[in-house]
Amino acid sequence: MVQAYILIQTEVGRASAVAEVIAQLPGVLTAEDVTGPYDVVVRAQADTVDELGRLVVANVQRVEGITRTLTCPVVHI
Repeated sequence: MVQAYILIQTEVGRASAVAEVIAQLPGVLTAEDVTGPYDVVVRAQADTVDELGRLVVANVQRVEGITRTLTCPVVHI
């Protein structure tokens, strides 16, 4: 199992709506609107790194109102 944080920047005023839509996507554990340089922080999981990439590119990045994403995989050292 691979988990990652996805940091999202949105259009002005769209953070809550984006978080609500993303929270419903399969593989998303949490999606919360936050303050700071990013507007939404998502915790997601998938069986493989490739599946995680598909979740981000095919599902998350297609949500209307998103301007940029940054995916940070969780590592266990």
